[in-house]
Amino acid sequence: MEEQPSFSLDLNLFSFPPAKEPRLLSPIVLAYIGDAIYEVFIRQYVVSLPNQRPNHLHRLSTQYVSAKAQAKALQVWLPYLTEEETDMVKRGRNAKSGTSAKNADILEYRHSTAFECLIGYLYYTKQWERLQYLLMLSLDKG
Repeated sequence: MEEQPSFSLDLNLFSFPPAKEPRLLSPIVLAYIGDAIYEVFIRQYVVSLPNQRPNHLHRLSTQYVSAKAQAKALQVWLPYLTEEETDMVKRGRNAKSGTSAKNADILEYRHSTAFECLIGYLYYTKQWERLQYLLMLSLDKG
């Protein structure tokens, strides 16, 4: 029987901290992880709904994770943001990513990057309750 590698059991599934202090990370790096966190959040949400057909799950997910939808969600968030969060949004919005959106204009793409940047920042600073609050606000399509 092969011996298992020894490491400490961390009950947090995502246990790799960033190489730098979160505030020192590039906004594009924060957006990179924020995109992944938001994708998992939305996938969990759509799987929690009654219709489980894969095609339906994918179509429903894209209604939330598109640059256009994320830009709209950011507009919903703005009145609720702290000064620190607003600063992080501005950093994300002003970051030069080197890529462009497939199905969004440049302003939507920049706001989407800002949205993902804030998610990444809240995630890496372990502000779980705040992150959950804002993520739940993003589900409201009203």
